[in-house]
Amino acid sequence: MISVQLHSILDNDFYKFTMQHAVIKLFPKAKVRYAFINRGKHQFPPHFANLLRKAVDKMINLKLTIAEKKFLADNCPYLDPTYLDFLQGYQYDPTEVKIEQEGSELKVTIEGYWYRTILWEVPLMALISELFYVSQNLVRVDDEEVKRINKSKIESYKSLGVVILEFGTRRRHSYEVQKMVNDTLDAHGADNFLGTSNVHFAMSQNRKPSGTHAHEWFMYHASEYGFKVANAVSLENWTKVYQGDLGIALTDTYTTEVFFEQFNKKYSKLFDGVRHDSGDPIEFAKKAIEHYEKMGIDPKSKIIVFSDSLNLEKVKVIADFCRGKIKMSFGIGTNFSNDVGLPAMNMVIKLTDTKPENSHWEAVVKLSDEKNKHTGTPKMIALAQQVLGIES
Repeated sequence: MISVQLHSILDNDFYKFTMQHAVIKLFPKAKVRYAFINRGKHQFPPHFANLLRKAVDKMINLKLTIAEKKFLADNCPYLDPTYLDFLQGYQYDPTEVKIEQEGSELKVTIEGYWYRTILWEVPLMALISELFYVSQNLVRVDDEEVKRINKSKIESYKSLGVVILEFGTRRRHSYEVQKMVNDTLDAHGADNFLGTSNVHFAMSQNRKPSGTHAHEWFMYHASEYGFKVANAVSLENWTKVYQGDLGIALTDTYTTEVFFEQFNKKYSKLFDGVRHDSGDPIEFAKKAIEHYEKMGIDPKSKIIVFSDSLNLEKVKVIADFCRGKIKMSFGIGTNFSNDVGLPAMNMVIKLTDTKPENSHWEAVVKLSDEKNKHTGTPKMIALAQQVLGIES
């Protein structure tokens, strides 16, 4: 019998918890919708939706343990005790997730209060990915080869003199593979491996989890406050909650060009750096360096976290350019957690609609630095481009 399940409520990316904490504080009555986007046009086998439904229904049993709560309190002092108490009582509600299948096409949508539904995205994708391989009896390389591959990778990154983070939860081959990857990186990475965005594995390594916020933070602010001020209000609200902690700003929700226009001296000084997630990384680095110099800030005092579909070759090119100009780190996802001799999945779950308090449902958009990664309805994408002065 095919069965896949999560092992911990903390088996999730850290930025989901940091955003949930902020949403509870600032937008407790906001509602949202998310949808699964099958970018890779993967063909799902018969009855896949039923398998996923069973796995999702089991998530109601996940609970924050006393040890997990203590780990968060000790390592994340910016998370309020009241939030940790909330998380200890939090329970996934499977009725928030609708799963359908027509032929080989899978449809997954999520709807509910934002403060509750925000935790679904990453574990849902992890379940979809693992079930995809298990349900078709697709055979990966053996455990020793997984360990060898990742030992070789981290040693190569060490030889480049760069620091690495593991960001691979959402498209991992399986829980077991991601655990092996993290154990291998931890054992052989020395000072070059900074840890993982997965809070469960960070706890197992006794490391602080990595992450700040995601595109949905900015997308929601655009729906409530408007496209023109979305970046600025998002950053202001983030600093209101975190007071300078968690200081890496995501740049490409409404294109990096627009972001840097609104990333004024206050935010440029307050935030430790920026995250690159789409578009040409070298061009992005040039823009970031130029921006900091324009603000009278030494770029070498700031950092770029690169996180867009990275592998060893890409990291080497980026590192060669940035070295001596600006600090850098690299968040590597699928290339760590799903390099097992099988094609990796290409999928996302994105925010699609929001309903702020005392308002109506409205579609939201993301305008990536890569046009083929734009999300949203054509009408809303065109409106956002018009308001922000972006060429279509």
